[in-house]
Amino acid sequence: MTEHVEWSEPEAGPAPVPAAVTPADAADAARLVAFGLQPKLQPARDQEYTELLRRYREDPAFARLADAVAAGLGLVVLEVSPRAGMAVTAAEDSVFAVRMGDYARRTSADGGDRFLHGLAHLAVAAMAFPRPEDLADDAYIGRVSVNGVDAFVRQACRRLEERAEETGENTDPATDAPGLEAAWRIWVRRSATGATKDARRLAGSTTGIVGKAVAFLTDSGFLQRTGDENGGTYRTTARYQLQVRDMAGSAAMAELLELGVVPVTDGTPTLLPAEDTEELVADAGLPFHS
Repeated sequence: MTEHVEWSEPEAGPAPVPAAVTPADAADAARLVAFGLQPKLQPARDQEYTELLRRYREDPAFARLADAVAAGLGLVVLEVSPRAGMAVTAAEDSVFAVRMGDYARRTSADGGDRFLHGLAHLAVAAMAFPRPEDLADDAYIGRVSVNGVDAFVRQACRRLEERAEETGENTDPATDAPGLEAAWRIWVRRSATGATKDARRLAGSTTGIVGKAVAFLTDSGFLQRTGDENGGTYRTTARYQLQVRDMAGSAAMAELLELGVVPVTDGTPTLLPAEDTEELVADAGLPFHS
């Protein structure tokens, strides 16, 4: 007679208790976030930064802790990698958020110019990354110039005016009227360089406004200056690509790209040929992308 033996699953042991977070862990996580708030700091040039990035990628508990520290400061983590470091952007309610009003005051702009400063930043982003695949390619580097961005906006303004005429819309809104189209129309009325005898760039001119925008982006670690030609030439950084990815879904940027002012054929975007009356574009220093 065969004896029947009942088998049962062995009782599961107690779940492993996660290691307690120590003050040292919290300090390291905060240190990593602090590195992320120094956008010009390259991870490859700082051993501690490199080690903390490695720990973030290899230790999920530490990664969660660093993310929590960032979230508590009102920061959104865009990417953590050797190429970009700990790339963060400020949420709207963060103490680190830079609002257009604050930015405009920093550039000594009056209230009516705030739209123009916002448009300058939008135009730089659109020219730097005119195609979705440019944003998706981590190896892509965009290049812009001050004169090229100004010419880009002026051509966009002409497109908007043509579209408004076709639909019978008002093409001459009040100078201080809000809205992006109003800003484009105000832009084309503004002098490109100013009225000085030596044609120096004035802060209130359109190239002066673009110059302020790219200087701010350079100080923020989003652009790197590469030369003085065409009002100043710049190349994008990994951090700027991440920032533009974050804003790529905005209606304003989509509308700007849909105007077709930056056509792309063989992978080298440029401005559309200008009318003979547009003398600025002839020396606009159009960007090349690699």
